[in-house]
Amino acid sequence: MLLFCRTLTRQHICFQSESRISAELFCSLFSAVFHKKLSIEEHVRKNGVVLCSCDTDSETAEAVFQKYHLADDARAIDSEIIATNSLGVFTAGVFLACGSVNDPNKEYHLEFACPEEKLAEQLATLLGDIGVTAKTVLRRGQNIVYIKGSESIEDTLTFIGASQCTLELMNTKIYKDIRNKANRIANCDAANIDKVVKAAMKQIDDIKLIDKAVGLDTLSEELREVAQIRIENIDMSLQEIGENLSEPISRSGVNHRFQKLAKMADEIRRVGGCNEK
Repeated sequence: MLLFCRTLTRQHICFQSESRISAELFCSLFSAVFHKKLSIEEHVRKNGVVLCSCDTDSETAEAVFQKYHLADDARAIDSEIIATNSLGVFTAGVFLACGSVNDPNKEYHLEFACPEEKLAEQLATLLGDIGVTAKTVLRRGQNIVYIKGSESIEDTLTFIGASQCTLELMNTKIYKDIRNKANRIANCDAANIDKVVKAAMKQIDDIKLIDKAVGLDTLSEELREVAQIRIENIDMSLQEIGENLSEPISRSGVNHRFQKLAKMADEIRRVGGCNEK
């Protein structure tokens, strides 16, 4: 949390967070390690967000640098600290210091706003070691390490001990998948209904044209029967029409009969033969 905090110099250390809980945890850990009590100051930003700050004096800052053997010129992750402690706990501290995760209902995105470029590169490598693909980008002067993809974010949250957040993310993803599937089915059903209605209207137009030109009584019994059922039942599917014939036939059989009617109607249109009966 110290390594990735906002300000880290021998004269001044400042930890900032929009989370009061993170700020209180930092103060508690700092007190346990350095026996120095820090206070939390709140600042309200223009957007209404409350920013919590924990500051140290120069003497305390010097003690921090000595204890952790920090360099003056650039921050760097100490591999010995990670080797002798929990990598998951260390990464959790990084997240509490500069991490954030988006609302999964909007998008899957987790990022770390690192204070220096070298730290960002080291963090991306560290995350790669645990199988998470992280990328870096410079955004508005900040070195951002970001992770996209629900599974990578789930792995990261689980690794840092936020298993409850992982479960909530998975539940949200399941809900979104089910909702999207339901929408696709609904859209597909609507498209199929439109297709059936358009086909039925075309069939009715053909039947009416044939009736006006030559009369339905001139048709064979099998064609006249499907024509009459269709005229009386615009919403019937081909399968339902087939089931309601005096001698039931398959859907493909009904479709074949309508194709014959369509061919007849097209011939009438071609020759312009639409005389009154």
